[in-house]
Amino acid sequence: MGKIIVGKTADVPPGKMIKVSIDGKEIMVANVDGAYCAMDDSCTHSGSSLSEGKLDGCNVICGWHGAQFDCKTGKLVKFPAKIRDVASYNVSIESDNIFLEM
Repeated sequence: MGKIIVGKTADVPPGKMIKVSIDGKEIMVANVDGAYCAMDDSCTHSGSSLSEGKLDGCNVICGWHGAQFDCKTGKLVKFPAKIRDVASYNVSIESDNIFLEM
């Protein structure tokens, strides 16, 4: 698929997350102290939207049951049960545009 523009840097200020849809796939884009990262938006435990959860440093905490994922890698950080990691995506910034590499 290549690089896809998903928004402007002003759309995602530091400490915030947004959800974008690309060809029917929902992806969470976060700004961690000026570093942008992206991963699938659906929690692998319950399917809830991770972008509706909380961003704590580089960890995204699911708002439903508290599963925590590293938003830079998509790796599960903390949860009482073993669940799958989520896919992460490379992000690049050109001018003030946010691009995902799919």
